[in-house]
Amino acid sequence: MIRLHHVAFSRSFRVLWLLNEMGLDCDLVHYAIADGSLRRPGFLELSPAGRVPALEIDGRVLFESGAITEYLCETRPEHGFGRAPGHGERIAWLEWLHYAETMAHLLANLNLQWVFLRDPATRSETVLKIEARRLANTMKPLEKTLTKQDYLLASGFSGADTMLGYNLLAAPYFVRMQPFAAIRAYLDRIAARPAYRAARAADGEQRFYTQDFYEAGDG
Repeated sequence: MIRLHHVAFSRSFRVLWLLNEMGLDCDLVHYAIADGSLRRPGFLELSPAGRVPALEIDGRVLFESGAITEYLCETRPEHGFGRAPGHGERIAWLEWLHYAETMAHLLANLNLQWVFLRDPATRSETVLKIEARRLANTMKPLEKTLTKQDYLLASGFSGADTMLGYNLLAAPYFVRMQPFAAIRAYLDRIAARPAYRAARAADGEQRFYTQDFYEAGDG
């Protein structure tokens, strides 16, 4: 049995989506960030930092979405979502896979400021503006790449897309998407994938964002 420990609309969606792309069923265990369940001893034994995802598979437990993505792609190469050492796209695959966390770090900072601070008065307008600008800047290389090809790699969809594509579901809450026509088209292609739709149906309702857009200086 494959068991994924999961919070809706969080980084664990990357793994849920990839499992669906591979046609692998999993037992989905839902958690919430605010109820303390991620800090319970039983969960900390699975994920020492108290974060999702944690994936039970092949008789072991893995944590960190990037490591899980690499493991799944490399242990199940028949699905074609990884790029093995020596492959011409190996470097690009690894770069995009880990670039996803460069973006996710900025999203986490924005989420902290906008969503998780208990007292909104403690938000920093300076931090909000800087981090939103940085996030927009990280999208520019994606826009350039996606004007030339449908997915992050020229050869087609891969685990890099499940890693980085997840970020682009959250980015529109903080970055105006009008200048990014290629990214918007990419999101439409992702949304049309049957495995993505199945993963979103299983994901659960996102409970992070209560506004359509968050902009420094608003409220």
